[in-house]
Order: sequence, then structure tokens, then C-alpha cells
Amino acid sequence: MPAGAKITEHHTFAEAAKRVPSGIVCLLSALAFHDLTTQSPHEVWMAIDVKARKPKPDWPPLRIVRFSGSARTFGVETHDIEGVDVRVTSRAKTVADCFKYRNKIGIDVAVEALRDYLGKRGRSMDDLLRAAAVCRVARVMKPYIESLS
Repeated sequence: MPAGAKITEHHTFAEAAKRVPSGIVCLLSALAFHDLTTQSPHEVWMAIDVKARKPKPDWPPLRIVRFSGSARTFGVETHDIEGVDVRVTSRAKTVADCFKYRNKIGIDVAVEALRDYLGKRGRSMDDLLRAAAVCRVARVMKPYIESLS
């Protein structure tokens, strides 16, 4: 961490990004980053390439998921957190990922994320539908989008 940088609520994301430079903050951690959940994950959820070696940092605790192809590269934003470039999935991509990984995180979390996303200012249905197509969950999400819109 650069001298004079303030520790923020996203400090663990900066630490995780330093330890896993190719990792992308995703799923529950990205939901918390984008303020799309009431959950506060005790691990940093990070996506890595399917062929990458699993990192074994001592801190912070990580939950590793593997993304490949466009699912790994689409909708990734870089944010400066405490002077560290941290890659985080976009709001729309995070919601689509939640539906893709609904068996891991729970459908209730995915639906809550969608509800919060749809209620936010500056949301984009085009971005959400594009992310759903990339994650191959458009058919799964469609009834939830229709009932919440």
C-alpha cells in the first residue's frame, strides 16, 4: 500500500489483488463492492482462469472460482483501491454471474442482487441482457427480470 493511502472498507480487495494479480473480484465480493447485497462475505471471491494455478495466500481468505473465455474477460472494470488496481466484475456482469453460480451462492442471493440492480439509478437493461447472454443464463434470468421489472 502506498505511503499515505487510507485504509478503506475494501482493503481486503486491494490485498487480494496484490496477492493474485490475475484475479478478478467477483460474485459475493463484487456484490458487496457495488452495494447490491446485504451480505458481507468473510472471504474475497476471486475468479481466475480455468488453467491457472490455485493461489494459496495466507491472508485474506479467498474463495476461488474459475471463469474461461468471454465469461472471464467480459464486464471487468479496474478500480483504484488504496493505490492498487483491483479488477472487479461490473454490476451487470456480477448479477449475471450470480445466476450462473446460483447453486453455489443460492438463488435467493441472486434474486436479491437482481432486485437491487433493477432498483439502482444508472442501471442498464442492455448491459444486464448482454452479461446474461455471455454467462449463458438469459433464459434462467428472463422470468425473474419480468416479475421484478
